[in-house]
Amino acid sequence: LVGSPHWDQDLHLVAESPLEGFNNIMYTLHFYAATHKQELRDRAEAAWEKGIPIFVSECAGMECTGDGPLDIPEWTRWVEWLESKKISWVNWSISDKNETCSMILPRANKNGGWDESLIKPAGRQSRKFIRQYNSHIYKNKE
Repeated sequence: LVGSPHWDQDLHLVAESPLEGFNNIMYTLHFYAATHKQELRDRAEAAWEKGIPIFVSECAGMECTGDGPLDIPEWTRWVEWLESKKISWVNWSISDKNETCSMILPRANKNGGWDESLIKPAGRQSRKFIRQYNSHIYKNKE
């Protein structure tokens, strides 16, 4: 996994001059849906159309600060775009800090087994996306 300039958002620069002589390489993209919208998707789309392999190694539904309100409609647009291209993504972050991006409450067990009352809104939405696009694994789950 190879980053790109400007917090892993300048995939258009990668598309202009990708690394050569390497196999099994992907370029990382980071986005926060309340901050990064269609313009960044357009950059990523242009790189993808040029054959640049993309892996989203950091994303979430709030502002790029990791805080602020969730933008569920924009986050949904991102996830739909990623899934339509079969681009894998990792959500930020399974932690218990006092910020929007943290998916669990401080009283949650660090080893998992969290019930609904321990999962914050960002975590519930992330889980919803994961279950939605992996329904063959998560049958009978909301």
